[in-house]
Parts: sequence; C-alpha cells; structure tokens
Amino acid sequence: MSDTPSTAGNPDYPDAPSDGETAQGSIEQQLAELQAKHTEVSDAYLRAKAETENIRRRAEEEIAKARKFAVEAFADSLLPVKDSLEAAIATQIAKPDTPMATVMDGVQATLRQLGSALERNKVMEINPAAGEKFDPHQHQAISMVPAEQEANTVVGVLQKGYLISDRVLRPALVTVAAPK
Repeated sequence: MSDTPSTAGNPDYPDAPSDGETAQGSIEQQLAELQAKHTEVSDAYLRAKAETENIRRRAEEEIAKARKFAVEAFADSLLPVKDSLEAAIATQIAKPDTPMATVMDGVQATLRQLGSALERNKVMEINPAAGEKFDPHQHQAISMVPAEQEANTVVGVLQKGYLISDRVLRPALVTVAAPK
C-alpha cells in the first residue's frame, strides 16, 4: 500500500470516487480497451483470411491454365510435321505417278522433322543395342530366347521405347537371352 492517504470515500473530498467506483471505472476502461483490441485483431484476421483465399484462388487458376496449355509447345512443334504429311498427300493426289523414290525422300524428311520436334520437347528414344544388359526400368521383355550371348541381355528390339525427360513414356519391347 502507498503512504499517501486515499481520497476515495473521504468526507473531506466529496467529488472523489469511492474505491468501488474507481475499480468499476478501471474495469470499464479495460473492457473498452480489450474490445478495441479484439476488433483490431478480428479485422486483421479477416484481412489475412481474405488474402489467403485470394492467393489460393490465384494459384488454382494458374495450375488450371498450366494444365490446359501444357502441351502448347509440343503441339506447336508437331504442326510442321502435320503440314508436311498433308503436302505429301496433296502432291500424291495431284500427281499420282510420282516416283516412289521421291515419296520416300519426303517421308524420310518428315520423319526427321518429327524426330527433331520430339527431341526439342525432351522425348528421347530407348533403342537398346543387341547384347546390352536388360534394364527392367526401360525395357519390357516380350520373350526369352536361347542365344549365344550372356543371359539377361537384349537379343532384339521389337519396338523402340521413349522417355520424356527421365521418365519412361513407353518401355522398349525386347527379346532377352535365356539363361543356359
């Protein structure tokens, strides 16, 4: 307690609040301060919640756009291949007596164009050589055949496989040397 006498409830100071009134005023002041703080925190919370919702919505829109247009570059690089094939067909229709060598040259050029488009988009061939060790991550064994080479090595390729970046799109279909 303090050494100064309290004026509350003292008849010499009739305007001074009593101890009960001082406590009541102090509580009301604290309540008003807490309500103001609560309003401030509530407002900050609602703003943060709205901002979070806006960020989530924008991210979902960006993901949807990325999915929708993910193949745009790939399709763009395939369009010249389609144009070349259509031109070959149109030429064959207009001049049905075109020599087969000319047609084959055009087909080979179109195949190179397709290979280039695939490479630009990180689609790579899996074409194992005979005698290469069988890799179950990139090859699919169709059959095992007796062979003079080491067991579990590739004897022949029935169909090339393909990778996109480092992910197998389609495994190479191979025959494998059987154990002796």
